[in-house]
Amino acid sequence: MLGLKVLCLSAVVGTAVSVPHAGNLPRQASTFTNPVLWEDHPDLEVFRVGSVFYYSSSTFAYSPGAPVLKSYDLVHWTPVTHSVPRLNFGSNYDLPSGTPGAYVKGIWASTLRYRRSNDRFYWYGCVEGRTYLWTSPGGNALANNGEVPPSAWNWQHTATIDNCYYDAGLLIDDDDTMYIAYGNPTINVAQLSPDGTRQVRVQQRVYAHPQGQTVEGARMYKIRGNYYILVTRPADAEYVLRSTTGSPFGPYEARTLVSRIQGPLANAGFAHQGGIVDAPDGTWYYVAFMDAYPGGRIPVVAPLRWTADGWPEVVTDSQGRWGTSYPIPVRGAKNATEGLASTDLDEFRGTRFSEHWEWNHNPDTSKFTLLGGNEGGLILRTATVTGDLFAARNTLTRRIAGPKASGIFRLDVRGMRDGDRAGAVLFRDRAAYIGVWKQGNEARIVMVDDLRLNEDGWRTASTGRVAANGPVIDTNAQQDIWLRIDADITPAFGTNTERTTTFYYSIDGGRTYTRLGPAFAMTNSWRYFTGYRFGVFNFATKSLGGEVKVKGFKMNMI
Repeated sequence: MLGLKVLCLSAVVGTAVSVPHAGNLPRQASTFTNPVLWEDHPDLEVFRVGSVFYYSSSTFAYSPGAPVLKSYDLVHWTPVTHSVPRLNFGSNYDLPSGTPGAYVKGIWASTLRYRRSNDRFYWYGCVEGRTYLWTSPGGNALANNGEVPPSAWNWQHTATIDNCYYDAGLLIDDDDTMYIAYGNPTINVAQLSPDGTRQVRVQQRVYAHPQGQTVEGARMYKIRGNYYILVTRPADAEYVLRSTTGSPFGPYEARTLVSRIQGPLANAGFAHQGGIVDAPDGTWYYVAFMDAYPGGRIPVVAPLRWTADGWPEVVTDSQGRWGTSYPIPVRGAKNATEGLASTDLDEFRGTRFSEHWEWNHNPDTSKFTLLGGNEGGLILRTATVTGDLFAARNTLTRRIAGPKASGIFRLDVRGMRDGDRAGAVLFRDRAAYIGVWKQGNEARIVMVDDLRLNEDGWRTASTGRVAANGPVIDTNAQQDIWLRIDADITPAFGTNTERTTTFYYSIDGGRTYTRLGPAFAMTNSWRYFTGYRFGVFNFATKSLGGEVKVKGFKMNMI
């Protein structure tokens, strides 16, 4: 038996609760292991429609933004759509030449919920002082037990609200009235108009921390007639606010849900800032994230129980930690099969990208083509003339699956022109890449490191240096090259340990790889917020007109 106990909202309760433990199998198992998804999906909102759990997270300046994932068991997740197909927040999200762009701006902690009355999903996010509303038809989600076919996701920008609902949490009440809890350093509650496009009432300061500490990351619920708001004290605690008056405006009383709770990964932060959700059988779960840099912020799940007087408590292991393993929330659930798994081969054979992919900013859609069909492939034409990768449009990225993975891009570089630079990048505010530099008629494989953004305004501090030169290749005879990045994103947050990445190339059909350049030390800093990503790029330093063909990408766990 796995000995578990309950972490009380204000203290540890000594009473033990026994839960069966029957191994940890990859599928149809009785238990699961945290983290449930070793990818960078922070600031999460989680809810259920029928038998389907949905999950939304932050993306900052990456486009499309606010990914939506689905699961049938709270453990196995796959991306199905993005709530914001194009960031309509200003021209800097298009990364125009000569500007610093919008790195670390954009979509922070936003909110997503399903409205049963009109079968629509509502996404709200405050960006640069205003709140944007995007909606999508639900495809008869309620009638179909929560299912939404891929063809039904059709997101539209519905409204822009002058109020900033910072770190918003949406609640659609039993009578269909819509409320939003939001704020930093105090929490407020606003009532929205029936169509959700404007504010009709606001109650300021429904909660402020008694010691004046910052709280944010609001998530709002109505459970058994009471109103609850979850808020985080960044970056180590979660509080539960409760109103038993029958009013969403309070007054609210507060208790601690978790505070500096240990586990389940070494060298990672404390589980916090998440949401609660019930399974079809009536059991409840808390989904939070852990700071796990250099990989980012990754989700973990723990069961809840409710006290006799209506407060949720987190079930911990026998040492009072967030459990490494728990009983799986939904036994025997089917796979969420939409979209590609993180490690599937993607040869760009479809008419649209897998939902795993996001551009570094809004792309120039005239400068890329998905070929689709049996041949597949992605044509990346140069979209920017620059010597700075951070300023180059149309860098296509995807999250790294932890704890260790290799990302392999297959490129046809015959279409490159003089001055073009293309390749595979380990993308973040401190970055490195392996690629091809075309100079005149010569094309050379190079490894470049020391690309850096300045944390003061996120402007480019260094465009990098050539750390190693590889062979000169004949782009007339050498059709394809394979570029591989091996990344170790095992958490090292709060330590001086440097996780490293190495770079490789193959010019023999991907059969053998040659390492190029020194190991690149990743940063463990949280200030850029997002974790490291794999990416592919093609930009010009002299003139536009060149292109590369991305024939495929594969992520392997190592």
